Amino acid sequence: MGMVIEQVDIAQARWRDRHSALRLAVSAAQDCLQHAGCTPNELDLVVNAGIYRDRNLGEPALAALIQDDIGANPEDPHDDAHGTFSFDIANGACGVLTALQIVDGFLRTRSIRRALVVASDADPGHGMSEHFPFSAAGAALLCGWTDDGYGLSHVSWVNANEAGEDEEIFSATVGFADARNVLRFNQSAAMDERFAAAAVEAVHACLDERSARLADVDMIVAAPARHEYRTALSDRLGVPVDKISIADDQRMHTAALAAAFERQADRLPGGALVLFVAAGAGITAGAALYRQPLSAGTES
Repeated sequence: MGMVIEQVDIAQARWRDRHSALRLAVSAAQDCLQHAGCTPNELDLVVNAGIYRDRNLGEPALAALIQDDIGANPEDPHDDAHGTFSFDIANGACGVLTALQIVDGFLRTRSIRRALVVASDADPGHGMSEHFPFSAAGAALLCGWTDDGYGLSHVSWVNANEAGEDEEIFSATVGFADARNVLRFNQSAAMDERFAAAAVEAVHACLDERSARLADVDMIVAAPARHEYRTALSDRLGVPVDKISIADDQRMHTAALAAAFERQADRLPGGALVLFVAAGAGITAGAALYRQPLSAGTES
């Protein structure tokens, strides 16, 4: 038994959305709910895993704005009435996997029945970033629960920082310049190899915990979406590169894991075993097994 993904949708930026992570998240969320036949008011929880947002604003929580824009019980909750709880998390390319783990915990306690995970990034625009490296994109995943033998396993996490290491693999900082807050990026040439090494460590920890073999896995769904990372992950795991699904757009950031799964979701038969693996700055990596349910709906 575990959390199952009932629907996943990706939003690509149109002209008016290219600087708005909020609009991208709302667009993906609305499409996801519509395709699943779920009304916004049925949601118990909204978790936003996006990082780079409109005008570099840190508050309020973007999840609350998304909740309001999609109409998920935006008013203050009343006694004996359904409400929706929402909050942000920040874990970069690992954010969606972190959010799925959090949602799984809520569902296991039966404190919620349905949750929406959203993730989006966009260049904050108006001179507020230097050489923004990520595509404007959004994703939404509608999650429910099944008591059958499907869904998400425990997530295994690895922190691969080495003591005394000076090299910064990837960083994003906001500093004051030219009378505005400017977002700047720095990344090392070793980033993909280091991310892959951490991801493999997380994969082995996950498989060992579940007494599973890599040969049992039907598809690996990975983030980030960089081709160099995918190749390094393939080499280190000893699996064909086409067994690893990444997003079509290698410049996707927090939406990348959802986009990689969306590419495969309709092709995977019920009972297929998927391995989610994500790595990001920190260096942090996580891995979890996911058993594809027989049908799209929540089984309870």
